[in-house]
Amino acid sequence: MSRRRLLTAGSGLAAAVPLAGCGAALAGDGAGPDTLVVHTQLGTTAAGSATYLSAVADFHREHPGLTVRNLVNGDDLAQVYETSRLARKEADVVMVNLYDKTLAWTDVGATVDVAPYLDDWGLRGRILPQALREWTDPKGRLRAFPYFATNWPVAYNTRLLERAGVSAVPTTESELIVAARALRAKGSMPVTVGGEDWTGQKLLAQTIQTFLRADEAVHAYSTGDFGSRGAREGIEYFVHLRDAGVFADKAQGLTSDSMFTQYNTGRAAVESAMSSALAQVPAGIAKHTAVGGFPLAPGAVHARPTALRTYTLIAFWISPNGTRKTDAVEKFLRFMYRPDTVARFITEAGRDMAVRSDALATRFPLVAAAARLGDRVSDVVLPDVHVPPTANQPLITATSTAFTPGTSAARVRAALESAYRQS
Repeated sequence: MSRRRLLTAGSGLAAAVPLAGCGAALAGDGAGPDTLVVHTQLGTTAAGSATYLSAVADFHREHPGLTVRNLVNGDDLAQVYETSRLARKEADVVMVNLYDKTLAWTDVGATVDVAPYLDDWGLRGRILPQALREWTDPKGRLRAFPYFATNWPVAYNTRLLERAGVSAVPTTESELIVAARALRAKGSMPVTVGGEDWTGQKLLAQTIQTFLRADEAVHAYSTGDFGSRGAREGIEYFVHLRDAGVFADKAQGLTSDSMFTQYNTGRAAVESAMSSALAQVPAGIAKHTAVGGFPLAPGAVHARPTALRTYTLIAFWISPNGTRKTDAVEKFLRFMYRPDTVARFITEAGRDMAVRSDALATRFPLVAAAARLGDRVSDVVLPDVHVPPTANQPLITATSTAFTPGTSAARVRAALESAYRQS
């Protein structure tokens, strides 16, 4: 993607999408050398927001000569950042996932390669090696300093399963279908999922990978070629589960919020939930929740039910403006990577981290249980870093089509492949 195409895509939204927080019209406006402007998703309802804001307050007490000015956005952060970058008034540091638009940032100069700072600031030993690998682009550039990670297992409400006469968490196709029918007979939804948004996209990708090895999955999601035998079998498996009533009613119109509400209120028995969502499960539901993987079909290429794991959640990106304030950026990042600061996100917010820590999420039993799954599940590929940015939204639209009852496997495949041709 060209620099012009990336950065001008949202220029018309500059007036329509204001920056939240205590900043000016554009991120870098009027920020002197002693003010570090941080553009972040923490400060909304995102898990860890309260801990982050408290940590910033602690940073101010320890560094009275420096001010961190937070500019807060939710899902529109990438669009707003690109608008401010176009005006050369972007924030100094950006805290956002590696996903969709952000995949191209380092390549087009919207952010810088942070590898030169990694050892100079003594941070390499703090970050897990796998996280560094996932954040390194094909040209060997480290896009950002990894911070948040996630385990993404499947949560099962064992009380609802038991009430339906299901004595164990399903691990196979047949067990899942039997459980879904039993749950429906008792008035409970089986697998709830936001078929209209990213949660549905992830579960569809996970199900398709039942018959795909990691390299085959990377090929499919980077090229849009779902014609291999494994991809076709995975799509057929998904359609078979959908038509057997495994997914919640009208899943194609549900969102992530709908999914969380259905599970957290005990109306649905199963959800595929990242650890930040598991941390929000109410205690009354959590004590009857077991975490595991998504059930396998006969002939699957995996040895265990599948789950997703990734280190590509929120990281610290440095902008071109930030390179003019490296002393301030270094102080801030050293503080954020300190063991006591990292531990707070684990113990207070239940976040999984891409950073070494001995802290335990004891207040968040489901997060801790997900972290202990180990080889009881088989990891499959998270498609986020492989899907071309311009195909991402069309792929979510295709996901809704896939969850629509009556859509054939051939039509699902066509919709997925068409998402790449639209890009």
